[in-house]
Amino acid sequence: MEEAIRGSLGVASSFQLTEQMEALDQQSKNLLQYKEVLAVILKHTVDEYADYSVAKVMDFIDADSISTSTEVSRDRTNTRIEGSSTEFAELSEKTTFFDLVFRAKNPRLTSQVILVRLRINLEAQKEYRPGYPIEKRGIYYLARMLSSQLNLLTEQTDYGQLEKCYSIWICRDHIPKKEQMSISYYGISNFKNVGSCSPRKEDYDLLQLVVIRLGDRDYQSEGEDVLEFLSTIFYPHKEGFRKKIAKYIDLDSSLQEQEVDRMSGLGESIFLEGIEEGREKERINTERERQRANAAEGRANAAEEEIHRLQEEIRRMKETGV
Repeated sequence: MEEAIRGSLGVASSFQLTEQMEALDQQSKNLLQYKEVLAVILKHTVDEYADYSVAKVMDFIDADSISTSTEVSRDRTNTRIEGSSTEFAELSEKTTFFDLVFRAKNPRLTSQVILVRLRINLEAQKEYRPGYPIEKRGIYYLARMLSSQLNLLTEQTDYGQLEKCYSIWICRDHIPKKEQMSISYYGISNFKNVGSCSPRKEDYDLLQLVVIRLGDRDYQSEGEDVLEFLSTIFYPHKEGFRKKIAKYIDLDSSLQEQEVDRMSGLGESIFLEGIEEGREKERINTERERQRANAAEGRANAAEEEIHRLQEEIRRMKETGV
């Protein structure tokens, strides 16, 4: 087991918010927006990342492209994914919403000259069999993700620019017991060749569906770390939650950082209060000096007025001979 990655304050706060959750509500789905959570899932489900650490997978994720709710123009068979696009519309059918879509670097095809990315969709699904096969819906999503990469087709359309798409479905409840805690992978394969030919895998390996089935029972780790991780975060938190999460994400470091920030803020507050207190004392002393000066000036004026009064009295007495 590799070393846990450092968790951000955001993901630590989100885990606290989902502590008492009873279902896959919006708040629990929001956990998927954090690179730490995404990296753990991708490390164990995406072939291109199998040989990299979770920390490195985090670096591959384009954080600016992570999005859940941007609308793409309606009434177009082909639309372009612009990172934040999570809704694709097709002529004569209802709009499709994605829980989460984003892009991430494809280390197998990226070179010093060109950056090649993967297009990834994650879906958190409470019902495993909502009236239709999840696999068919997942394949449909993949087809829309692929076609959406190109504008209206012309003779100049460069299909070589198409990037591989992943759709990862995390199903939680009402899974047949024999299928609980399992993962299935579906993709395009070159299963037959006639004659002498060697098709390049990167030319047809453009769609991959991953269906993760959790279950209604506690998971006992048998080597599939991603199942333990998802079972821990997508159910009401139980005793030992922090210990299990600590194998993957170090929340203590982020909470300690939060405490340091709080104490730093407290220290700054005390410092600023000290400055303000000093300024207040200075204002009080200045006012006291001003009052003393005014009092002294007042006394001087009163004395001068008294002298002037006496002088006038003496002059008057001389003039009257009194």
